[in-house]
Amino acid sequence: MKTNFHTHTFRCNHASGRDEEYVLSAIAGHYQILGFADHCPWPFSGHYRSHMRMDPQGGLQDYLKSIRALREQYKGQIEVRVGLECEYFPPYMDWLRQMAQKEKLDYLILGNHFEYSEEKGVYFGRAVVDETMLNRYVDSALEGMSTELYAYLAHPDLFMRGYPAFDRCCERASVRLCRAAKERGFALEYNLCGALDNRRTGEEHYPHHQFWQIAAAQGCDVIIGVDAHSPGALEDDSLREEGIRLLEGYGAHLVDRIPYLHSGR
Repeated sequence: MKTNFHTHTFRCNHASGRDEEYVLSAIAGHYQILGFADHCPWPFSGHYRSHMRMDPQGGLQDYLKSIRALREQYKGQIEVRVGLECEYFPPYMDWLRQMAQKEKLDYLILGNHFEYSEEKGVYFGRAVVDETMLNRYVDSALEGMSTELYAYLAHPDLFMRGYPAFDRCCERASVRLCRAAKERGFALEYNLCGALDNRRTGEEHYPHHQFWQIAAAQGCDVIIGVDAHSPGALEDDSLREEGIRLLEGYGAHLVDRIPYLHSGR
């Protein structure tokens, strides 16, 4: 099936378009399932306010109400699901579990952007420039996987956004991450937003072909994620088709569904 579980909304302050426009674009793009996973509104302590998340005061309820209304409105044309993209932040994991259960979220995506806390932690997309930080990135991802809260790991090769070149350190780290994902039956996401950046800049950051060769060799489940920040991203299939050709060429095991929280995971 043609599915996408990684869709953002204007509430994160770096995406555009109305919620309904994403649904209409997904229908036009012949998707069977569209999942929204906007950035988690963590209840940060003190006066810290994130620039990349919905308003923690009321933003989540507005988001859930809107997406669930669209699910009913377009029932029979497309299946709409609602989740969140969340980091692994140890101080807030109890809150995340309770909130996901209370709000009956369909799923959570692990987006390993920051180390342990956005307020004080480093942003992995820029900070991973040596082997020490590379291992810290993998450690954080593995700890997040072990919570069994998340459906899959978004852009697992995010570290290549800052790392100079894919070297032996990257190879070792990628093998460690992919082996753990395979052992846990934890899917890895081939990210089309990153692929678009690669195309625009003419540079290969993520998705990086050497990472995906390793993921395929380790037998990992791979899911395509649009990581849509505008409705039009769901109508241009060129990057999706290019990614599928590359992954199938490596012998990767592609999947089109994810486990939902209410189904026992």
